[in-house]
Amino acid sequence: MDCRVVVEAAVPVYDVETSDEAVRIAISKTGEMLNPDLNYVEIDTGTRTSPSGEQLDPAFVAADEALVALELRMDVFNVDRDEHASRVARKEIGKRLRNIPLKVLSVTEIDPEESDRPEDSPTAEEPSASAGDGSDPDENGAADGR
Repeated sequence: MDCRVVVEAAVPVYDVETSDEAVRIAISKTGEMLNPDLNYVEIDTGTRTSPSGEQLDPAFVAADEALVALELRMDVFNVDRDEHASRVARKEIGKRLRNIPLKVLSVTEIDPEESDRPEDSPTAEEPSASAGDGSDPDENGAADGR
């Protein structure tokens, strides 16, 4: 099964005056951390809402510092189920975005006919620990993504 995983990241940005500036810097900073290894991860601004449901800017700026909500989209191939895809995506993205909080927002199955599988995309070659087939997957239940 192939899945598209959307992960939310909270990216800190320093010495900024506006939320637009913070968003531009956060996207650039995140792109630098992900490239060249994960150049297939799509970066987009996240969405934030107030408790009353009002849409807010993706960046919160205070004292010339900001916290920016970004959404990172990644396709993961050859996984057993949604949880397995989540673990693979969090592991691959988390290795490069050190000290940045991540939260999986959604996992959707990709139709095999729609999937354009790049050669360097992560695949899960080993089944997860709960597959019950007696195999010995790594500690996260996933291949190393290469």
